[in-house]
Amino acid sequence: MVVKAYPLGMVAIINNNGIAEDEGDSGVEPYVGLEFDTPEQARDFYNSYATRTGFKVRTGQLYRSRTDGTVSSRRFVCSKEGFQLNSRTGCPAFIRVQRRDTGKWVLDQIQKEHNHELGGHIEETTPRPSVQQRAPAPTKLGISVPHRPKMKVVDEADKGRSCPSGVISFKRFKGAEESDGQTQPKATEPYAGLEFSSANEACQFYQAYAEVVGFRVRIGQLFRSKVDGSITSRRFVCSKEGFQHPSRMGCGAYMRIKRQDSGGWIVDRLNKDHNHDLEPGKKNAGMKKITEDVTGGLDSVDLIELNDFSNHISKTRENTIGKEWYPVLLDYFQSKQAEDMGFFYAIELDSNGSCMSIFWADSRSRFACSQFGDAVVFDTSYRKGEYSVPFATFIGFNHHRQPVLLGGALVADESKEAFSWLFQTWLRAMSGRRPRSIVADQDLPIQQAVAQVFPGTHHRFSAWQIRSKERENLRSFPNEFKYEYEKCLYQSQTTVEFDTMWSALVNKYGLRDNMWLREIYEKRENWVPAYLRASFFGGIPVNGAFDPFYGTSLNSLTSLREFISRYEQGLEQRREEERKEDFNSYNLQPFLQTKEPVEEQCRRLYTLTIFRIFQSELAQSYNYLGLKTYEEGAISRFLVRKCGNENEKHAVTFSASNLNASCSCQMFEYEGLLCRHILKVFNLLDIRELPSRYILHRWTKNAEFGFVRDVESGVTSQDLKALMIWSLREAASKYIEFGTSSLEKYKLAYEIMREGGKKLCWQR
Repeated sequence: MVVKAYPLGMVAIINNNGIAEDEGDSGVEPYVGLEFDTPEQARDFYNSYATRTGFKVRTGQLYRSRTDGTVSSRRFVCSKEGFQLNSRTGCPAFIRVQRRDTGKWVLDQIQKEHNHELGGHIEETTPRPSVQQRAPAPTKLGISVPHRPKMKVVDEADKGRSCPSGVISFKRFKGAEESDGQTQPKATEPYAGLEFSSANEACQFYQAYAEVVGFRVRIGQLFRSKVDGSITSRRFVCSKEGFQHPSRMGCGAYMRIKRQDSGGWIVDRLNKDHNHDLEPGKKNAGMKKITEDVTGGLDSVDLIELNDFSNHISKTRENTIGKEWYPVLLDYFQSKQAEDMGFFYAIELDSNGSCMSIFWADSRSRFACSQFGDAVVFDTSYRKGEYSVPFATFIGFNHHRQPVLLGGALVADESKEAFSWLFQTWLRAMSGRRPRSIVADQDLPIQQAVAQVFPGTHHRFSAWQIRSKERENLRSFPNEFKYEYEKCLYQSQTTVEFDTMWSALVNKYGLRDNMWLREIYEKRENWVPAYLRASFFGGIPVNGAFDPFYGTSLNSLTSLREFISRYEQGLEQRREEERKEDFNSYNLQPFLQTKEPVEEQCRRLYTLTIFRIFQSELAQSYNYLGLKTYEEGAISRFLVRKCGNENEKHAVTFSASNLNASCSCQMFEYEGLLCRHILKVFNLLDIRELPSRYILHRWTKNAEFGFVRDVESGVTSQDLKALMIWSLREAASKYIEFGTSSLEKYKLAYEIMREGGKKLCWQR
C-alpha cells in the first residue's frame, strides 16, 4: 500500500474514487460534509478556493463550548463581510467548520454567493502555516524611543560595538535570528508571530514603528479573563480609528497582542492598511508605560503629547459600540413605541454628552418581569470572545421553566459605571421590583454594581467561570484531592457541614496557605450549593447549564443590517414556544400515578412541566421512611431517610398550628416546589391537600395572565398599579390576537369586551 504524504499546511481532499488529491491542484469546491484535521486546514483550503474564485478570506466568528471553553466551531468569511470599513460590502459568503467528537472538523454550513464582483485568480492573503515562522525581509528604519529600563539593548561588549541608549534592539524578539552572538534586526516591522516579554514592550515597539511610517497610536480595546480578570489581549490602533471625534475617520490599522501561558505576549492579529495619508516622522511623544501591575492596564486612551513625561495620561471611558448603531436602534425604538405604548428604552450619556450603553424592553418583557423577575440571569455571552457588538440580555424563567426575555442591552464598556447604569435602568423599567436572586459573572465591576443596585439580592457566580478556574488551579492536585473536593461541594447538606468538610480537606492536604482556595472560600456564599439553597433561584440548575436565549441565531458579531430582524425573529420564536406550552397545559391531561388528592390538586393548578416535577417528587416519597424524633407543643421534627440507604436522610420540621413545614434539603426555598421529604411527612400526618402557601402562583397555569391577587396588596400603590396595567394589557392583547384571526372571532371578542365594559360601568 502506498501512502501519500502532504507537506505541512496542505489539505488532503478525498475524491469520489477514494483517492487523495492535493487540494491546491484539485480545484475542489467546498461542500457540506467536507472533513479536515484542523480548522487551520479548513482555512487553507478556503484560501485556495478563494484564490481560484477571485476573493480574499478573513477569519470570522468562533464559538466556544459552554462546558470547557474550547473552540467548537469557526467561520471563515469573505474579506468584504460586514460594514466596519468603507471597503466592505456586507458580503454573505462564508464557510463554517464544526468540531466533531472524533476530533475532525466538518464543514456544516456554506454560502457561496457574493454581493460584489470577483476578481479572478488573486494572491492568497493568509500564509500557509510552516514549521518555523520567519520574519519579513528587513526594512531599514531608524527607530528611536525614550529609554525604557525593561528593554534590553545591545551590550557594548558584543563584538566591541556600542549601541546608543534608546535604540531598540530586536534581540529580545524571538522573530529575530541570532548568529554568532550578533543580533540581526529583522523585526523592524510588526508581523504575526512577533513576540514580546511585556505589553509595554509591544506598545513601545508599535509606537516607534508608527513614528517611522507616519501615524499616531492609541491604546485600544482590551479583553480580560473571565476567570481572574487579568488582561489576555490588547489592541494598539491608529489614532484615526473609530468615528467618536471629528478628527477620526474609521481607520482599520491596528496590532493586537495576546498573552501566552509563559507570560509573554505575541502579535496574533495585524492590519497595516490605513485609509488616510501618512506623515513619516510624526511624533508620538509623551507615551506612558502600561502599568499592569498597578492599574490592570489602560483603557482606550489617546497618546497625547506631554511636556512632563511624569504627567498622567487622561483617561476616558471606552465605548465598544459602533457609532452607526445608535441612529439605527433609535429609529427602531421609536417605531416600536408607536405600536407598543409600554415599550421602554434608555441611552446612557457620558460627561461629554456622547452616547454610551443602551437598554430596551417591550411591554411583554416588562410584564414578564412582574411575574418571573424574581430569579434573573444577566447573560453576557458576548464577553466570552472578541465580539464587535456587546449584546447582553436579562433572562427570567417562566411557569414552564422556559427562558423569557426581560430586557436587552448593548454595554459600552466593562466598568462598574456601565453595569450600575444598566442595572438601575432595568430596575426603573420594571417599576423598582428587585430580583430575589441574580446569576451573573463574578468580575469585580459586576459584583460592585450588583451590590450597589440590588442590595439584598443573592448574587450567584456563573458556574462555568468557577469550573474554568478549578481546572486551572487544581490541575496539579492529586485525583484523591479532586474527589474529596467534589464530595465536599455537592454532598454537603448544610453550610455547617460544608465548612467542616472544607476545613478538614485543606488541613489534610496542608493547603491553608493556598491563595486561590482561600479566596474562593471567602466568596462561598456566591457559588457553593449549600449556601445557594436558602435563596430562591427558580430552579436554575446549580451547574448553571442553560442555553442562551437566542442560541446561535443572534450574537455580538451579527451585522447591524441583520441585528434587528434576527432579534425580532428569535424573540417571536421563543414566545411561540411559550404559547404552545400554554395550550398544552390547558388542553392536555397528564395521567395520575397515585390516588392521592394532593396529586389531583396539583394537576389542576400546575403547568405540565411543573406538575411532572412535583409528580416525580410525590412518587419518590414512597421510597422513604419517616420517623418522628421530637415533639413539643405544635412543633414536631421528623427524620426522613431513603429505604436501603442509611446515608441519605433529611430533617423535616412541622408546625401544626399553621401547617408550616421546612426541610434540610431546602428544595422549596430554592425551587418553590415541595420536596419528597416534606410530602412524606404530609402523608404520615394525613394532610391530603397542599396548603396554599406551597402553591407558588408563578408555577401555575394562570401565571401567564398575571392576575393580581390579594397577596399583592403588600406592594406599593405605584407597583400595584403597574402590575394591574401590565396584567390587563396582556389579557387585552390576547383578545386582539385571537379576535382578529377571523370575522366571527372578532364579533365574539368584541361582544365579550362590550359586556365586560357594561359591568365595569355598573360597578363604578
